[in-house]
Amino acid sequence: MGSKSITIPALSKIKVTTDEVDLGQDNAGDSQSSAVLLPQLHTKIPNVVNSKGNYLYTDDGLEILDATGGAAVACIGHNNPRVKAAIVDQLDKIEYCYSQFFTTPPVEKLSRYLTESTGGLMSRVFIVSSGTEAIEAAIKMARQYFTELPEPQLQRIRFIARKQSYHGNTMGALGTGSHVARRAIYEPMLSPHVSHVSACYPYRGKNDSESDASYVARLAQELEDEFQRVGPDTVCAFVAETVAGATLGAVPPVPGYFAAMKEVCTRHGALFILDEVMSGMGRTGTLHAWEQEGVTPDLQTVAKGLGAGYMPIGALLIGKKVVDVLDHGSGAFVHSQTYQGHALACAAAYEVQAIMQEEDLLANVREMGDYLGISLQQRLGSHPNVGDIRGRGLFWALEFVKDKEKKEPFPAKSQLAKRLQATGVQKEFCISLIPGNGTADGKDGDHIILAPAYNTTRAEIDTIVDRTEKVIKAVLG
Repeated sequence: MGSKSITIPALSKIKVTTDEVDLGQDNAGDSQSSAVLLPQLHTKIPNVVNSKGNYLYTDDGLEILDATGGAAVACIGHNNPRVKAAIVDQLDKIEYCYSQFFTTPPVEKLSRYLTESTGGLMSRVFIVSSGTEAIEAAIKMARQYFTELPEPQLQRIRFIARKQSYHGNTMGALGTGSHVARRAIYEPMLSPHVSHVSACYPYRGKNDSESDASYVARLAQELEDEFQRVGPDTVCAFVAETVAGATLGAVPPVPGYFAAMKEVCTRHGALFILDEVMSGMGRTGTLHAWEQEGVTPDLQTVAKGLGAGYMPIGALLIGKKVVDVLDHGSGAFVHSQTYQGHALACAAAYEVQAIMQEEDLLANVREMGDYLGISLQQRLGSHPNVGDIRGRGLFWALEFVKDKEKKEPFPAKSQLAKRLQATGVQKEFCISLIPGNGTADGKDGDHIILAPAYNTTRAEIDTIVDRTEKVIKAVLG
């Protein structure tokens, strides 16, 4: 039985529009829907064909204000000429080589910058291509640490994370996080060695009569109780987002929270892992969000603000304590990925960091972040369906409720956050928002996130708040 030959279409004849893929004269009259596996197979999404600064331009003429930098990624805006030049310059030298065999100047420079940015507290860097990959590496590194101690602790196989958290979408990262909807169909396949404690979520978790100190003590006791339940000597690490990200919606920790959590970990010999994929690299006003908490993690993940979207990149920063154990043990990390330490990605990320430093963008994040928070409170704080406005730096969220006094969330079936996002990109509003659902309890509740670029201006903040208010009123009245 012979095989059938497939005719490959000429690349020059493929023309793509929002509505169809036209394969040219050889397939006259034969069109098909997008070949991309879109987020929703039966829903068209805008086709962005150009960008500049904080705006995206679609093929049907819309100019959309990117108030979130995608997923809090494009932190210096789009189409930056310096980053483009750095990429081209690196292309003229070496775009990729296998990091198991070689190193390159860009990976060395970026890694040195990252370690020095922590004052040497994090002494090595493992560069990957995404935040999820960084979390996977952190999980593996935590396990390996305990196998290489002078007296190995092989029974340590468990992780404790937090409810309404998100750490990525690969199996290990998904199992560590607590995004109910994304976990649902994979639940039987996820690791049984992860458990979850309450998030630091004062809007719903803190009692009216409770002080910050009492609330922190209660959460620390919950973590202690979970250590005792699973066996303190079985836990590799506690994992948390320094400022809660997409699933909970830009929730900063109350004062003293992370110091209390780390104390529990230290007492039981477990590692302390902070996920700063979304909140790190300047998003909350300091390069590392943990700088504002008076703690240092044993392992830290970063990604989005590292390369600002110009190339896919993430990193695991490894504390000196962990590095020293490997140094006196096997001397190697039992993990690798094809594109780790990608030269082109590192060159782009290094230039992004140089721009942030030279233009003093962290100061702008703090100043414009305060202005954004105040503006949101003034314009939307009294809205009957806005239950909470929270954030830090240029990372803010609005949580929506049916009843403000009772804090009653909208049911999941209303898909409120998705409707707000879909409304935002319509021509009447032209603003991109990050939607989040399951805010209240993992199932019900909605929020939207605003995460503008670090070089945003006061005028752009005014426009963001104005358009956000119009979207909310259009959907909720």
